[in-house]
Amino acid sequence: MQAWQVHENGEPSEVMRLQEVERPTPGDGQVLLRVRAANINFPDVLMCRGHYQVRPPLPFTPGVEICGETEDGRRVIANPVLPYGGFAEYAVADAAGLLPAPEALDDAEAAALHIGYQTGWFGLHRRAALQPGETLLVHAAAGGVGSAAVQLGKAAGATVIGVVGGAGKAAVARALGCDVVVDRRAEDVVAAVKEATGGRGADVIYDPVGGEAYTQSTKVVAFEGRIVVVGFAGGTIPSPALNHALVKNYSILGLHWGLYATKNPGLILDCHRQLTELAAKGAIKPLVSERVPLSEAAAAVQRVGDGVTTGRVTVVPEGAAA
Repeated sequence: MQAWQVHENGEPSEVMRLQEVERPTPGDGQVLLRVRAANINFPDVLMCRGHYQVRPPLPFTPGVEICGETEDGRRVIANPVLPYGGFAEYAVADAAGLLPAPEALDDAEAAALHIGYQTGWFGLHRRAALQPGETLLVHAAAGGVGSAAVQLGKAAGATVIGVVGGAGKAAVARALGCDVVVDRRAEDVVAAVKEATGGRGADVIYDPVGGEAYTQSTKVVAFEGRIVVVGFAGGTIPSPALNHALVKNYSILGLHWGLYATKNPGLILDCHRQLTELAAKGAIKPLVSERVPLSEAAAAVQRVGDGVTTGRVTVVPEGAAA
């Protein structure tokens, strides 16, 4: 079969190589899946660079989220078990972790549902307890993680402010349903958010960026507001001033969604049921901006790493339905 492999760490476009390899053999409790579509996540970029908390042995095939097909023809969502990741024609996954792909979503959309929307649901509901009528601010609102949070926020009855970088991404954020869009390249984010909220600020702030975005969040979080720290796509990990959190009376909430798989896996199943229902209603639908063939996966992973994409980019092996 064909599979992209990383033999040394570095930029994805430089270290990912498309090769002919043996089809992987599942271990105990594992299944072999034909990859119908594989979603590109920022952790794929970090693993190529050797900067992620999980460091699979070299060589490995990246791709941590797929829509696959079992030997008996079932369409499922899975997180492949590295080193046999999803940027290949076949991948290996734990049988216990398979989830039915929602009928309302095609393969590329289903491949982009699990990590981003589960993260959004746990961040907004489990951690921040977002309430109808509250104001939600989403950084990088046109990106893969941010776009999921925007849709989930609207589905929860929140007023959503989306912060983006550039006019093109601003248009995407509006199409996603943001009530207010702030272009950080053309506007003062803090001033714009304060104006939009009448000086009150945002009740919940969803931050997958870190760095300057986090600093802005501390200036626009409302009384008893909650800042949900999801990741650091901007490359800079902030050091919170806890005296500031005390004086303004806000909460800083960390979210490591992957921990729930071992700490409370039942919540993941419950969340998937709710996401499936929302998809059936049309309330959520992953924004798939690009569907690329397997041969173009390395370049696509690099674009995600460079931060020039909107929504989700999915890899569709030749012959697989999109």
